[in-house]
Amino acid sequence: MGILINLIIAILVAAVVIWIVSKLGLGLSVDSYGSAIIAAIVIAIITAVVMWLLGVLGISIGGGWLGFIIMLIVAAVVLLLADRFLSGLKVEGFVGAIVAAIAMAVVSWAIAWLLGLLGIAI
Repeated sequence: MGILINLIIAILVAAVVIWIVSKLGLGLSVDSYGSAIIAAIVIAIITAVVMWLLGVLGISIGGGWLGFIIMLIVAAVVLLLADRFLSGLKVEGFVGAIVAAIAMAVVSWAIAWLLGLLGIAI
């Protein structure tokens, strides 16, 4: 049961991140918090599939700046793919997807840091 609760919390936190980035007007928008929850689920599924495909193809992400750039491009592509599947999510082109991916990373880090200060691990 703990795994299910952790999954639900992770999805809700991801939805908050998507909703916050949407409100900042940085290339990504959602219609509502409900759309953000659905987007978080779809983005997680697409990310898992893309990462699995990269693994099957033998493509390693690696670390450092190159790994960061590759992950940023993967995140942007995932956002663009999610845009195709969801009517409540809109991504404004590849540049918008890159900017939104960076913003999502920063907001995710900030939320994780704040929750860490409270002793809550996600």
